[in-house]
Amino acid sequence: MCSMPTNLALDDRLIKEAQKLGRHRTKKEAVTTALSEYIQRRKQRRILSLFGTIDYDKHLTSTVRDAG
Repeated sequence: MCSMPTNLALDDRLIKEAQKLGRHRTKKEAVTTALSEYIQRRKQRRILSLFGTIDYDKHLTSTVRDAG
């Protein structure tokens, strides 16, 4: 993992709550986990936005599977 020194003015109340809920020993661990979860949720939202926009043919899937 690449590390970049960063100074941030963070809300102490939020950091303490995140540390407590996540059982994180350090602020860095709490922030890193929060950022990872944020990114994961954003990616999931992007995927969810595709539902209903892609045509799906279940017969094509079974045909491809049967051909192999």
